[in-house]
Amino acid sequence: MTGMLAVLTAGAALASSPDLGKAEGRCGAVERGPAFLVGVKGLKDRAGQLKLELYPDNDTDFLADDNVLVASGKTFRRVEVAVPSTGDVQLCIRAPAPGVYALSLLHDRNGDRRFNLNSDGIGFPGDPKLGWSKPRAALARAVVGTVPAHIAITLQYRTGLFHFGPLKER
Repeated sequence: MTGMLAVLTAGAALASSPDLGKAEGRCGAVERGPAFLVGVKGLKDRAGQLKLELYPDNDTDFLADDNVLVASGKTFRRVEVAVPSTGDVQLCIRAPAPGVYALSLLHDRNGDRRFNLNSDGIGFPGDPKLGWSKPRAALARAVVGTVPAHIAITLQYRTGLFHFGPLKER
């Protein structure tokens, strides 16, 4: 089984500790160091959880199993929050140092901690067009310096048999 569904499903199924990377990814009340302040766009609804993850900027490690990354000493950070009932949505995730990273954002609409192809949304910096395979890390990268970087990620949901995309404005 290959493709984005296989990668996301395998990562969710193999994750033995949902707390991996959370302490390292948590921002302070007023974050001053390297971090990403992510504005979330295109939410389908206000249900469930949002999960923002930070990975090394290479295709091998991007969306790899968090247990494997942490065990091998590679960068991995995670922030999970309930979707707020109203207002703009912004998440903050700390980076270990200034540099280039790949990020993913999941809208887990039913909160089951697994990617559901038919209902959940996913997004990446740069809003790459999604198909059946995961995007390359180069299409999901963002750069951070010594202070927080503001970026936006638009969530994409399955909109047809073989198509993912942002929802149409209503």
